[in-house]
Amino acid sequence: ENISSHGNHLVSVLEESHDNHSFVSSDVDFCEAQSFTINMKTAYTIPILAFAFVCHPEVLPIYTELRDATKKRMQKVANISILAMFVMYGLTAIFGYLTFFGGVDTELLHTYIKVDPLDTLILCVRMAVLVAVTLTVPVVLFPIRRALLQLLFPEKPFHWAHHISIAVCLLIIVNLLVIFVPTIRDIFGIIGATSAPSLIFILPGIFYIRIVPEETEPLKSIPKIMAACFAALGFVFMVMSTSFIILDWVSGESRSGGGH
Repeated sequence: ENISSHGNHLVSVLEESHDNHSFVSSDVDFCEAQSFTINMKTAYTIPILAFAFVCHPEVLPIYTELRDATKKRMQKVANISILAMFVMYGLTAIFGYLTFFGGVDTELLHTYIKVDPLDTLILCVRMAVLVAVTLTVPVVLFPIRRALLQLLFPEKPFHWAHHISIAVCLLIIVNLLVIFVPTIRDIFGIIGATSAPSLIFILPGIFYIRIVPEETEPLKSIPKIMAACFAALGFVFMVMSTSFIILDWVSGESRSGGGH
């Protein structure tokens, strides 16, 4: 009951979020933790989780940088990286939700900023996120630029004009998306519903079926059947997630963000 001016502002933020979102049930306390919630935003949950753990394009560049590169060492790097990300994502999600419950905004830091825009710790976290994302751009840009160079100029030798022009075009597209897309949830959602299933489920399964010769494993062998089921699961996941996200965009029921 003893709340400061920041606490009063938080209460007003929660009440405003509660009033603007019809998905909060009237018989459920808005400030009570729920183990599981289903609403239109659930369509974004799995795609965003899938997108968060898509590291496939960076595997080969990182592998080439390893000293004494081996499959075992690369597996160790992947295990440690994914575990670290899982712990950080989990802690952020759990304590972010336990702080604001149903008033969690689409982007967690924006919710904290509404409480105290000049809080030193929150500003430091925002700066850290900015630095992390900025330093990630070259790692992600490398495989995209390499793929485009092979698609557009497959037979031509390396040329700085092609190299720089593709990089500049990619950065311009990224900046336009950042400027004009209202919330990053839409980008994470649609990419997680399209590219993530392709990289995690569909392409690995298809590659396995195509690469392993039939003399070694027939098409009706258990590994190839499992690979086909894996690819089919990814396709179903892609269609369902994309359909729900597009339906949410068309209906516009949750465009203003809010409690996940």
